[in-house]
Amino acid sequence: ERQGMKFKRFSGVHTSDDLDYKNNVWDKGHLAPAATFDCTKDMLDETFSFLNCALQHSNLNRGVWAQLEKFERELALSYDVSVRVDLIFDEFSLKLTTGATVASFFVKTISYDDKNLIIRFPNKDVSGMKWRDFIQ
Repeated sequence: ERQGMKFKRFSGVHTSDDLDYKNNVWDKGHLAPAATFDCTKDMLDETFSFLNCALQHSNLNRGVWAQLEKFERELALSYDVSVRVDLIFDEFSLKLTTGATVASFFVKTISYDDKNLIIRFPNKDVSGMKWRDFIQ
């Protein structure tokens, strides 16, 4: 059960915090998905860290990003799967009044069965689209 879980901060490490996500369109988008690591309470708890999240448009996070995470879990039933997530910051990256910078893009590289699948998502509302629309 994820309800009521809070994201942890680590002293000495500068990350986003709760204020960056307040009253705006940005979700705390898990980079390593909580649903993939919900085998035990301790494993799930490890995913709730500001080191494991990024400012992600809520419609991206809850839409195509979540669809792709489901695909990754299904793929892992048949293959050894490795997932890399890169955040792309550029001259168009939004800087919030709190001081946090929002990535312009997220790039996922999914490796399995000697294949690499690269998906590049813009960090914006992509409602109505499928994750496959963003394959590179």
